[in-house]
Amino acid sequence: MTHVRFKLPDIGEGVTEGEIVEWFVRAGDAVAEDDPMVEVMTDKATVTIGAPCDARVEELCVQVGAVAKVGQVILILEREVRSEAPSATAVGEISSEVPGAALFGSGAQGSDGTAEERRPQARPLATPATRRLAKEMGVDLRRVQPSGPGGQITPQDVRAAGRGPLEERTPIVGVRRKIAERMQRATSTAAHFTFVEECDASRLMEMRARLAPEAERRGVRLNYLPFVIKAVADALGRHPRLNTSIDERTNELVYKKYYNIGVATATDAGLVVPVVHDADRLDLFEVAERVDHLSKRAREGTLEPRELRNSTFTITSLGKQSGLLATPILNHPEVGILGIHRIKERPIVRDGEIVIGRVMLLSLSFDHRVVDGHVGAAFAYDVIETLENPRRPLFEVS
Repeated sequence: MTHVRFKLPDIGEGVTEGEIVEWFVRAGDAVAEDDPMVEVMTDKATVTIGAPCDARVEELCVQVGAVAKVGQVILILEREVRSEAPSATAVGEISSEVPGAALFGSGAQGSDGTAEERRPQARPLATPATRRLAKEMGVDLRRVQPSGPGGQITPQDVRAAGRGPLEERTPIVGVRRKIAERMQRATSTAAHFTFVEECDASRLMEMRARLAPEAERRGVRLNYLPFVIKAVADALGRHPRLNTSIDERTNELVYKKYYNIGVATATDAGLVVPVVHDADRLDLFEVAERVDHLSKRAREGTLEPRELRNSTFTITSLGKQSGLLATPILNHPEVGILGIHRIKERPIVRDGEIVIGRVMLLSLSFDHRVVDGHVGAAFAYDVIETLENPRRPLFEVS
């Protein structure tokens, strides 16, 4: 048997490190060549790395949530050597000279004559049935106190170890970790203030109903979000301070001459913000197609890095559980964000009479370092005016 020190391979695109998001294997597991072993997230993408050969997992060297450098040993495998010829693998030949994996045995020596690395922990003694039970229960046999003869772990030992405590700790990793970091940075950097106002969506609903047959004919999913995106992009052109960011290194206000609208999207991994680039240049149906495409890719976890970059303003749809109002957190380094609530029937005054209106609440947060209260309110009422009295030229489709 030979031990393989598997190193984090060079994933490309200048990546020098990656966060361990999830291990798909545990110590003692058998793996076949190309079986998925670990999921790693870098600044560029999230990738799954497979086994370089048929082997048994000896030791996981990096914990979930930790960051490993390219070339760092992340796990140790044990494989059977059937010939003296090197084996080709997913990361090249398994030899001491090839990045991605290296070999060492019980007599491996470093340049100073000492053991190059410590030997992996001895495999716990347990029958195959006990190992299956441990795998089913998610119990790491290395952490089980044996009670059987000769230090053997019994099924009773596994069950005792599997009786979990009343609290459970899981690392904050992957997308959720990135979200936490961005939210922390936004709240600790920007001076938030929130403005909330009603929007009578009656005429907007009528326009959507008129456009629905054409949207269906084109295979476009037309909800209210594309209307809001167009209204926001249009209003940003008249309120350029809302389409800026602060360069905190140079203490400069950066005015953007493009209108890229981020759309906060809930996924199983957490909240991500894909971007509708050049929203002002797209017609309503093109925006709807782009939103549908990005939302689908976000839920599948297949968004490309460019589809998550360079937003200038963000919209978050608060959905059916939107409540009365909200205080959205800015998408740093942007200076404004709009939260849209679901449309509800409410009594409103129209032409001096109380009627049943269809009201949508808008919650907008701004960075008070850049946006004064009256500027944020003027922007909000501009968006509301467009949605309450939708102008055909803005929502024309080719």
